[in-house]
Amino acid sequence: MRGSIERRKSWRSLISVNPAPTKYEIIALQMLPDLLKYLNRRIPRYTSYPTAAQFGPEIDARAYARWLAGLPAAAPVSVYVHVPFCAELCLYCGCHTTVARHYAPVEAYVELLLREIALVGCVLGRRSATHLHWGGGSPTILAPRDFRRVMAALRATFAFASDAELAIEIDPRTVTEEYVGALAETGITRASLGVQDFNARVQTAVNRLQSFEQTARVADWLRVAGIGSVNLDLMYGLPYQNVASVETTVRRALALDADRIALFGYAHVPWMKRHQRLIPEHALPGGDQRFEQSRAAADVLVGAGYVPVGLDHFAKTDDPLAQQQRAGRLHRNFQGYTTDESGTLIGFGASAIGTLPEGYVQNTPSAVAYRAAIAAGQLATARGCALTEEDRLRRDVIERLMCDLKLDLAERCEAHYSDADRFAAELSKLDVLADDGLLERAGHKISIPERARPLVRTVCAVFDAYLSDDDRRFSRAS
Repeated sequence: MRGSIERRKSWRSLISVNPAPTKYEIIALQMLPDLLKYLNRRIPRYTSYPTAAQFGPEIDARAYARWLAGLPAAAPVSVYVHVPFCAELCLYCGCHTTVARHYAPVEAYVELLLREIALVGCVLGRRSATHLHWGGGSPTILAPRDFRRVMAALRATFAFASDAELAIEIDPRTVTEEYVGALAETGITRASLGVQDFNARVQTAVNRLQSFEQTARVADWLRVAGIGSVNLDLMYGLPYQNVASVETTVRRALALDADRIALFGYAHVPWMKRHQRLIPEHALPGGDQRFEQSRAAADVLVGAGYVPVGLDHFAKTDDPLAQQQRAGRLHRNFQGYTTDESGTLIGFGASAIGTLPEGYVQNTPSAVAYRAAIAAGQLATARGCALTEEDRLRRDVIERLMCDLKLDLAERCEAHYSDADRFAAELSKLDVLADDGLLERAGHKISIPERARPLVRTVCAVFDAYLSDDDRRFSRAS
């Protein structure tokens, strides 16, 4: 017992003396069994609250139509377009997507997108919009002519602000210079390049062979075309990764001079994504190894001048994401961290999720059901969640923790006309986490030390009224 107490004191001392220890100090984690149990717990990523696990069929197309019709006319919206196709399947993928062996199903899907945009437009009228995000799958699997058609339909339905961010996810293995020209021509302002890892053994294990040269070439095309804002997506926790290999990938990525770098932890959920069963489980790093990888990568990025943003993003100091975080105005949605301050997100495409003042909606992920609904002139909403006042308060609390790594609980409760004393049970649980070094608490003020940043979801989970201790639907805490 005394040895456990001494190890805990050593850990807390490490946090207080050096808030951002180097990779060599990570070994302190291996001396703290209490912390390791948090690393392996399965917790939502909190891109929403309630999470998609709480969505149900009671929120259907009729409910969505009512919510759309009730939106204030002057309220701006943001837009998400989901393209559920890829040229090949990456084994780590957790998205709703399928492999398109030929273009016919993609072409047919474009027609459905155009119809869905028209259906929503009939309810909404022409709305001002501040953000657009194309996700997938691989959005650039659309032929340039079809991408232009969908962009034209979106611009006919939404009046995008002159400073609107229009972003797209890109697979550097398949995009061409001609395609980049089409992106620039239609007004795309930001592109996210999927990388994950540059190590050949790791790439082979996850079925994503992609050279550094391919990625660098696309980054150059984007900048020449005038799309100056470039993001990179990296991952840790993949098979055969170790601290040294992750550091090598991050250092190579720095040469691409991205404005933002997302560092995601691989979510191994083979019971939900059957293709992940092809990943050799013996080659996956354990919770403590994943933590070491994430901290080592963070050391490299921070050392290169990037600012940590929230849980897993890094940005240049002058990037809007870093600026919004400094101002306390950073937000988090289904696409991750965002500067988007709109309270409404309109989702298009199979499985697309939307956010409205009343709650969340999600289109059916089934391509057959999506086609049937849209072809019949109906919205494809299959499930969702209506927000209660309790949900709104807890969502606010969780979002601020995820974005700021600190929280004045009394202030948040006051903003929702509530009393912080309602969270007495949660505060007791937080004290246990504080004893283990995950947070610091002074009354109703909570802060998460830099060294414990990767475990912020564990702190957020205390405020999740729907989460059970044995819930295995989610990914590891780190």
